[in-house]
Amino acid sequence: MEEALSTLARQIALAALEGETRYDGSPFISHADGVAAIVTDEIGLPDACAAAVYLHEATREHKDVDISGFPKDVQTMVDGLNKISTIKPKDTRLEAENYKKLIVQYSTDPRVSVIKIADRLEVMRHLGMFPKLSRDQKLLETMMLYMPIAHQLGLYKINSELGNIYFSYAEPEHYRAITNKLKATEKDRERLTREFIEPLKKKLSDAGISYTLKIRTKSAWSIWRKMQVQKVPFEGVYDVFAIRFIIDCPEDPATEKDLCWKVYSYVTEEYEPDTKRLRDWVTTPRPSGYESLHITVKNRQGSYLEVQIRTRRMDDVAENGPAAHWAYKGIKQEQSTHDWLLSVRDALEHPFDANPEDLPAPPDKEIFVFTPTGELRILPTGASVLDFAFNIHSGLGARCTGGRVNGKAVQLREKLKTGDTVEILTRKDQKPNRDWLNWVVTSKARSKIKLELDADERKLAAEGRELLERRLRNWKLEFPDGMQTEYMKAHKYTSVLSFMAAIGTGEIDVNAIKAFILEKAEKGVEGPQEPVAKERVTGYSGEGGDDILVLNAKDVKGLDYKMAACCNPVFGDDVFGFVTRSAGIKIHRISCPNAARLIERYPYRIQKVVWQETAAAGSFLVSLAITSDSEHSVMGAILDVTGQFRVSVRSFTVNENHRNGTYEIILRLLVPSNLELDKVISQIGALKQVVKVKRQ
Repeated sequence: MEEALSTLARQIALAALEGETRYDGSPFISHADGVAAIVTDEIGLPDACAAAVYLHEATREHKDVDISGFPKDVQTMVDGLNKISTIKPKDTRLEAENYKKLIVQYSTDPRVSVIKIADRLEVMRHLGMFPKLSRDQKLLETMMLYMPIAHQLGLYKINSELGNIYFSYAEPEHYRAITNKLKATEKDRERLTREFIEPLKKKLSDAGISYTLKIRTKSAWSIWRKMQVQKVPFEGVYDVFAIRFIIDCPEDPATEKDLCWKVYSYVTEEYEPDTKRLRDWVTTPRPSGYESLHITVKNRQGSYLEVQIRTRRMDDVAENGPAAHWAYKGIKQEQSTHDWLLSVRDALEHPFDANPEDLPAPPDKEIFVFTPTGELRILPTGASVLDFAFNIHSGLGARCTGGRVNGKAVQLREKLKTGDTVEILTRKDQKPNRDWLNWVVTSKARSKIKLELDADERKLAAEGRELLERRLRNWKLEFPDGMQTEYMKAHKYTSVLSFMAAIGTGEIDVNAIKAFILEKAEKGVEGPQEPVAKERVTGYSGEGGDDILVLNAKDVKGLDYKMAACCNPVFGDDVFGFVTRSAGIKIHRISCPNAARLIERYPYRIQKVVWQETAAAGSFLVSLAITSDSEHSVMGAILDVTGQFRVSVRSFTVNENHRNGTYEIILRLLVPSNLELDKVISQIGALKQVVKVKRQ
């Protein structure tokens, strides 16, 4: 018996690929084996196509491999596959139409496009072995290029599997939520199906119609797409599943069509149909060969159900494609396979005519652009050339003067769109300016620009501070914090840094500050006084009746009381005392996590506490929990803020949360009062990199 072409081709591939492995360490030939199995067993193409798969892998990197002994059509397919493998995503600008045109240009055999889809399916089934950068790129290519083409070629089962794999990686939480809901509602679908068929059983039996009833559940990806397009929750997708009649009958077109319409008439007699949703692909099959009747009906409970009616032959074609149908039947139907491949060729040569809802859509929050060398970069929607430059390298962004998008010169504020190829133009003497912050949308670009601007501002601020302090010493004048705050507010300066920088540049004349100080001195005012803490009583009385413990903020380590470590009270906080058995009185904040328990269980040990009228020169240890974007500049910004107030940084720890892309920062400070602490918290919370800040 003559040896199969694929067996001979595999031997050549084994020799050519010897020693080559995949990312998981397995022999590279396993990829070719997987693709060949999909091509022959799942799609149903002939052995020659499997041979083309092996020879493509053997010759893609090894041009000296001789395949001249194979039939001409196999050599043609190999040549087409090799050419298609050189297509870079930027060549297509991630547009499926462009990709189709290149496939047609590079190969005259429509089987090549089907093999390429099979190749991508095998890769996606083993996507977990690839490094993240490569994995992200393959996910994007699959969604933007391969899934639309698989859909148009009628490879619906493959398209659905590609969609589910894409969905499981791109949106893992939503994928788990939908798949879990499908599992949880499985019994409900089975019950609805039993209730649906019960009134129809006798009619179908009396008519002599033999059938199988099957529940066809939409894929998680398809359900997610419906939820996004229709803006409804999972429960709002009414065609999550369909009840499918698969009729047993001879493979005669007239008989098949007649039986499908008979079942349709029985269903619509029993249940109210929505005629607007009738899809008749029995009378006029799709170009891919798909045949089926679809109708939506309302059941007794008022729920809408999708019903599909088709024969067993139609179901085989719908599930596996015409070629796979005949391969499964074990019948040589070369003419039918040929007709299907003609429809493949027609689909490749014509624009998409599918329902937009059936096709995947790119994420609306991201765009995908390329460097001139074809490297993919993912940016948020609305990103500019300047964002792209900072995404490549901060030095490139700082010197950016503009760019070329798809060969056309543009300004640095030009907005980009998916598929653009961007080249950055620079100049050595270029420097960031504050206007750039109005054009960028990425946190990386924003923080790098601020860092560049702040470096100059800090230098000027140091010069301004030195000038002001020198002049004040010469004049023998003081400029207290309260007076400085009033002056800054009057002149609309929101930070000490910008205020001192303005003095450094000469924008603020130090003589004007001198005049302000003297004017206040004449009025006998030093500026606005900070409000002092008023007497605050917790409202709880201890065993000592109305006795009140007055706290001296300076002596926080006195023998009579200690500050509780669980809540770290600060001068000015609402507090109460708790009489312990061995450690004296512990002072707690009213908002302490332990307060409710202590007050409820031990009311006789609660001591009324107030602070003395004015704060002494004491300091209190507090901890702040800060969540921020994962930018290296954030700690510098936080320390800049603390430097503006009468606080001292004792320590800080930074942990990166890779899952959320954030830093979790614990900042320990010594502060004189809760008023000063509130200022620090407010200013840290106002930083653009900071997501939230709270006192522990």
